[in-house]
Amino acid sequence: MTFTEGGSTDQGAEIEAGAAQRLVVIGNGMAGCRAVEELLARAPGRYAITIFGAEPRVNYNRIMLSPVLAGEKSFDEIVINDHAWYRDNAIRLVSGDPVVAIDRDARIVRSASGIEVGYDRLLIATGSDPFIIPVPGSKLDGVISFRDMADVDRMLAAADRGGAAVVIGGGLLGLEAAHGLSLRGMKVTVLHIMPTLMERQLDEAAGWLLKSALEARGQTILTGADTAEIVGDGAVEGVRLKDGTFIPASLVVMAVGIRPSVALARAAGLEIGRGIKVDDHMVTSDPHVLAVGECVEHDGMVYGLVAPLWDMCRALADGLVDRHSGYRGSVTSTKLKVSGIDVFSAGDFSGGDGAEDIVLRDASRGIYKRVVVRDDRIVGAVLYGDTADGSWYFDLLKKREDISAVRDMLIFGQAFALGGGQADPKAAVAALSADAEICGCNGVSKGKIVACIDGGATTLDAVRATCKASASCGSCTGLVEILLSLSLGEDYAGERTVKTVCKCTSFGHDDVRREIVAQGMKSIPEVMQKLHWSTPDGCSSCRPALNYYLLCAWPGDYVDDQQSRFVNERMHANIQKDGTYSVVPRMWGGLTNPRELRAIADVVEKYDAPMVKVTGGQRLDIFGIKKEDLPAVWADLNAAGMVSGHAYGKSLRTVKTCVGSEWCRFGTQDSTGLGVKIERMSWGSWMPHKFKIAVSGCPRNCAEATIKDFGVVCVDSGYELHVGGNGGIKVRATDLLCKVATERQAMDYCAAFIQLYREEARYLERTAPWIERVGVDYIRSRIADDEVGREALTSRFLFAQSFSQEDPWAARAAGAEREQHAHWGELRPLGAPLHAIAAE
Repeated sequence: MTFTEGGSTDQGAEIEAGAAQRLVVIGNGMAGCRAVEELLARAPGRYAITIFGAEPRVNYNRIMLSPVLAGEKSFDEIVINDHAWYRDNAIRLVSGDPVVAIDRDARIVRSASGIEVGYDRLLIATGSDPFIIPVPGSKLDGVISFRDMADVDRMLAAADRGGAAVVIGGGLLGLEAAHGLSLRGMKVTVLHIMPTLMERQLDEAAGWLLKSALEARGQTILTGADTAEIVGDGAVEGVRLKDGTFIPASLVVMAVGIRPSVALARAAGLEIGRGIKVDDHMVTSDPHVLAVGECVEHDGMVYGLVAPLWDMCRALADGLVDRHSGYRGSVTSTKLKVSGIDVFSAGDFSGGDGAEDIVLRDASRGIYKRVVVRDDRIVGAVLYGDTADGSWYFDLLKKREDISAVRDMLIFGQAFALGGGQADPKAAVAALSADAEICGCNGVSKGKIVACIDGGATTLDAVRATCKASASCGSCTGLVEILLSLSLGEDYAGERTVKTVCKCTSFGHDDVRREIVAQGMKSIPEVMQKLHWSTPDGCSSCRPALNYYLLCAWPGDYVDDQQSRFVNERMHANIQKDGTYSVVPRMWGGLTNPRELRAIADVVEKYDAPMVKVTGGQRLDIFGIKKEDLPAVWADLNAAGMVSGHAYGKSLRTVKTCVGSEWCRFGTQDSTGLGVKIERMSWGSWMPHKFKIAVSGCPRNCAEATIKDFGVVCVDSGYELHVGGNGGIKVRATDLLCKVATERQAMDYCAAFIQLYREEARYLERTAPWIERVGVDYIRSRIADDEVGREALTSRFLFAQSFSQEDPWAARAAGAEREQHAHWGELRPLGAPLHAIAAE
């Protein structure tokens, strides 16, 4: 415990209030001390001030803990108020001795060591507490948070011992902890449960850029990673995820979030919501008690950024000197350096009705800018790699200014927009209003900086010392230097013709597919960034296409993005006009049995389905299933061994058969048996569009094989293979591909044709228009005439099928179905993926 008393050498004596009112501050952090600074600027000497701090230190800048961890700064360099400040302002500091009780009736606070101090006004600035996820092992030695200097000291000690660290949480603090530990020589893995890093501040595109940049710095970033337990016998040995992955580590840093620290206020009987409830003057439910910072809730909002805290402190100080300006809430922005990477975010970037996105992507420079506009006003912005115009966008956003006059040049920044297309950064900064925020870390406006310069602060260091602009993260340094220069003058030493995938890009389908493989792109945001998508997250046309192309190119590596699928594929059923769904279980080759029929009947009765219909694909379609019943319906069908017929999917739909030689007097081959084998071979494979197969047992063609995407007509001497047919509005008869002698060959050729279609057709292009576009001779040359090429296609198809996505509600049936067609997998060794073949 340490005492610092202004004007006194008696370390423990009470300050005699005299005429001054007694102000006690609980919390020696950034918010509490900033409130005191604002108060001293307005009325020095009006209050006798005592500050209690839980840490045994003076006030320091928590924003700068990351540079200390990284070795870029020392603790002394991040101190905001040293011992001299407390002494010079007659402030009594009681550090390392937290307040444990508030007696509101007697107006006394009591510390852990038993010190009691009376107050006329009490300010609670207890900040926030780190959230520790309650998984098994969370209390092991080696599990720490990242909130204060003590946590940094523990991380530095762990880094000195070496080894591996796991950081749980891909927000700002987690990424900064990972960066610092990595620079200290530890092998670092970041686990983030959401698919996008810093998802509250960044959209998907910027999140992908950030992830790529951090991975290039040697960190391992696992998104969508859900922690199951922290493993160890007394001390941390590693982290196990819910998917079974184990990551060895001797240190686990929890950085999953914070919660307002309200335990003390709650025990004192103050009104609590998400935080300590305050009014516009930062007064709690007790008129003698105020609160400020991350611990408070104002108008339903809790803030974790520094800029709102500074606004609160100004309003609080005004209230303490009877000015009563009031706090009206804050529009927040985030301007950060995440591991040396510039990031800016402000407002609402979720888009929605009436919103327009203006996007600039420069993949080679790692720059991404997105401004969201609604009704000719900026409502949100995300900048990555170049944040120089963040303050300007934020100023326009806060003031709701009409940007129609500069809309065409808005995305290029203030210098271009206000300079008529000529970049002039000085003119841009000169045009900023006096209340435009320059330094977000310390809440310093342009007007305040100019006043500092006019008052004699003629160097960058002098400005930092006077008003603290650019004294924290430093990202606004360039703007401050421009203001110095403006104030002191010389004294301050093809348009594409190809049909594009959609309006979001100038690339065609074939271009996109080629570049995905050539550049090794393995995620939708990566494709959009590197191919300069003009929208932030794509649209309903391009996202499903990109999802399919990535799934096709990288089987086993790419994780299917369910949100980029059409609703029927997401729900595993066909939505009907009344909002209910129809469910079609798979019947292999049109065959069924009493167990399956009984299961279907039970489902119809149990879920009150109003209609069951035999489909044209020789299956039963159950209509009128409610959305909320779909998981249970599939579970019941799975129990009978039935899986989805994918009647909703851009995938294999049906394999229609006739009874063939087993029963029909005209049958030449076992068409039913071959149809079942082909269906078991190819089910679950995603394709550019729906795909139908039929096997007819003789030329009478009862299964209608000559109007299917792939058809087999059995003849006495073997099997005629047909491709590119379809029914529907525009009926197209198939083209004869070739004739083969054995079932094995028919299956080989079918697999090769499907894979060629999967790899080369455009998304939502059926086989009929695809063949008409490329020509049936091309198809024959790739499959019938090129044995080596056909074998490679078949091999790639089998490889992809080994990773094909099962229905999430078919888990119990999946194993059995795999077994039933395992014999087909044994016919050929699993081949290499498309990208490996292309590389050869």
